[in-house]
Order: sequence, then structure tokens, then C-alpha cells
Amino acid sequence: MLNTENSTYWTTEISPTTFSKGLGLRELWQKKYLIWLFIKRDITVQFKQTIFGMGWYFISPLFTMFMYIVVFGRVAGIPTDDIPQPVFYLSGICLWEYFSECLTAVSGTFQKNASLYGKVYFPRLVSPVSVVISKLFRFSLQLATFVAVYLFYVIKGVDLHPNAYLLLFPVLLLLIQCLALGLGLVISSLTTKYRDLTNFFGVFVSLWMYATPIVYPLSYVTNPTLHKIMLLNPMTAIIETFKYGAYGAGQFSWTALGYSAVFTFVLLFIGIAMFNRKQKFFIDTI
Repeated sequence: MLNTENSTYWTTEISPTTFSKGLGLRELWQKKYLIWLFIKRDITVQFKQTIFGMGWYFISPLFTMFMYIVVFGRVAGIPTDDIPQPVFYLSGICLWEYFSECLTAVSGTFQKNASLYGKVYFPRLVSPVSVVISKLFRFSLQLATFVAVYLFYVIKGVDLHPNAYLLLFPVLLLLIQCLALGLGLVISSLTTKYRDLTNFFGVFVSLWMYATPIVYPLSYVTNPTLHKIMLLNPMTAIIETFKYGAYGAGQFSWTALGYSAVFTFVLLFIGIAMFNRKQKFFIDTI
């Protein structure tokens, strides 16, 4: 603040983010160094006071894979489009676990950072964005597990058919990140005032996995009406596109993928708008 005899001039003004300010994206970019600091913090915290350290990132998808093989492959007898069960299940597990981890973490943004938000100002979007990026470290290790299992079956002579659609993987990863971020911001904004909705969304995310072709191929859903309903799930096209590109099985549709992209970015816009509106009253509400 600069004082003169006749007037007072403020050098910095902190005000709520509005549409005229571009939803705070410009300010977020200017503070990108904070995102990097939050990312380092999140990754470091994950390995404190652990026995196996990064080993858990390999154990988790493998253990889940064995459970799916026993329950859905052997007991339920659900087909996997003639793809080896470990490869089929791991392809879905890696993507879904990254999505659910990001969604859960972003959903608790306000509660997790309540003390920090009450002490110092910085662009609030830094927290959820950094979480989504930091989770990439765990995802990369789990994806490496999938690649190792995939190459094992290739060496054994199993006829898998990777194709050019696998080049869409960076796009699919971006859609997963934006979908988790957008929905997580919506949930975080709603549960700030209505705490009991946290239980509802927890159950919803758990059931959502079974509405996504993770433990079964989309071709297994033969009912036309149910098949169309499944395609309304934005994660369906993302998972199926990855599977189709990785081993040539599954169903690929530009229309379905385009729908997922439009749905994702509309939800992201709504999520950021709700988050920016809620942050003005967060400290008073919490």
C-alpha cells in the first residue's frame, strides 16, 4: 500500500475469481511453481513411514488382478474377448485406479486443506490440479506392471494386436484427468456444506466401476438398451479405446469417444465454476 497526502493506492487486490477473470486459469498458470511444490509434497508424504514404499504400487494392481481372475474369471465365468485374463484385467485396473484415486483426492480438497486455506491466500485450484498430476507417479508404476505382463504374454507367443489407436493414449489420459478433476470439484463443492453427501458419493464411485467395462468386455452386454446406457458412461469409451488400441479387442467408436470428450470438458467447466464460487464462503461454512 502506498500512502500520499491526498489518497491511498493499493498495489495488490485479492478478490473472488469470476468469469471475467477466466475462471482463475491465468492466475493458476502464473503460480505454476506452487503446483510443483505441492506435487513434491504429495509424492514425499506417500513414502513416509512405509515398509514396502513404492512396492505397494505394484502389489495393489497385481492383488486386484488375482481377485478378479478368481471371482469374475473362474467363479462367474465372464469372458475376456479371448484375451489372457491378466492382460485384460490389468488394462482396466490401471486406468480405473488412477481415475478413482484422483477423484477421491480432489473430492476432499476443501477438507484436506482447510487449515492452509484459512492462513494464506493462493489460487485454490493449485491443490486439486497438483493432486491429479502427482498421482501420475503411481499410475506410471502401475502402467509399467501392465506393460511387463503384456510383454510376458507376447514372448509366450500369445497373438495380441496393438494398433495405431494406441497413439490416442495421451488423449485418453488427459480425458481421465479432466473428468476426475471436474467431478471431484463438483463433489468437493457440494460436500463442503452437506457433509453426509460424502457417503453417497463414496458408494456411487464404487458402483460406477461395475457400470464400466473393467471386469467384463463391452461385447458381453448384449441387451441393446443396456448397451446404449453403458455408452452414456464417459469412462466406457475411454477404457474401450485403450483396450482396442492395446490388443485389438473391444469396441472403438469416434462418436462414443467424442461424446466422452464433450461430457468431460463441460463437467470440468462446471466443476471449476462451482469450486470458485464456493471458495468465497468456504472458511465460514467449514
